[in-house]
Amino acid sequence: MYALELKNVQKTYENGFQALKGIDLSVLKGSFFGLLGANGAGKSTAINIISRLIPHTSGKIIINGFDLDKQVYQAKASIGIVPQEFNLPLFETVEEILINSAGYHGISRKKALSKANWLLTELGLESKKNNIIYELSGGMKRRLMIARSLMHQPELLILDEPSAGVDVEIRHTIWHFLKTINKAGTSIILTTHYLEEAEQLCDEVAIIHHGKIVEQASIDELLKTPAKQTYVIHTLDYYPRTLELTTGFIKQITDNSFEIDIINQQNLNSLFLELHQKNIVIQSVAPKTNRLEALFMELIRDEN
Repeated sequence: MYALELKNVQKTYENGFQALKGIDLSVLKGSFFGLLGANGAGKSTAINIISRLIPHTSGKIIINGFDLDKQVYQAKASIGIVPQEFNLPLFETVEEILINSAGYHGISRKKALSKANWLLTELGLESKKNNIIYELSGGMKRRLMIARSLMHQPELLILDEPSAGVDVEIRHTIWHFLKTINKAGTSIILTTHYLEEAEQLCDEVAIIHHGKIVEQASIDELLKTPAKQTYVIHTLDYYPRTLELTTGFIKQITDNSFEIDIINQQNLNSLFLELHQKNIVIQSVAPKTNRLEALFMELIRDEN
């Protein structure tokens, strides 16, 4: 059973711009799914279509088994949406926003209060329940929007750039909470251009580029795919800028720092062996980009 299916979904605006070019996507129930792409790739367009904020031009969208065109109420009732932009009423309290959201779904005030208290505690907002929205920081507003989207216990939670504008501590608070509800059975889809976020949270990802899905696979499968990766190496001794290596492509930055492009872990071992044979002592080595970032860049470069 799928939490979400997109079948040849296209979106063309009146000016002729084609934002989505026939997207096919399948997200299993219970999964933590990432939709990755640069700004303008089509991530938010896809989310806005799923939430019916904008119409799609053609194709089929099925949410938790409900056809979004034919069973609108059932489909929309089974999802929670956290948009990228803040859309909270400025002069209501935190608790009032959650209670009112639950009321739109026919949930009694008693049940809503219990649910709100749990969510606010889990998201570190319990001390802010009587605060008016304009008194909250950006990170608090982001967490409140997540809480609001979950008041009716949706089967599928969709988040558009959930870490936008929050500091590292709040980001990790959000990550921990999302992992908790996912383990409890909530399917989650997030859009992000933070590849660290996808690697930390998601068990499967799709990469969107210029309105097309260029790859969909599990994180483990993607990370097994050969891809060029750049490492930065600092040596103990200083060398004139004439050092040559047979392993990978080397670019000398300073007299004791180098950038080296290699294809896989085996090549990295060969590099260390060659440096050892040349009596070059390594002081430090670190990837310039993480593994998923390197693969992402290679995939979208192939599509340009």
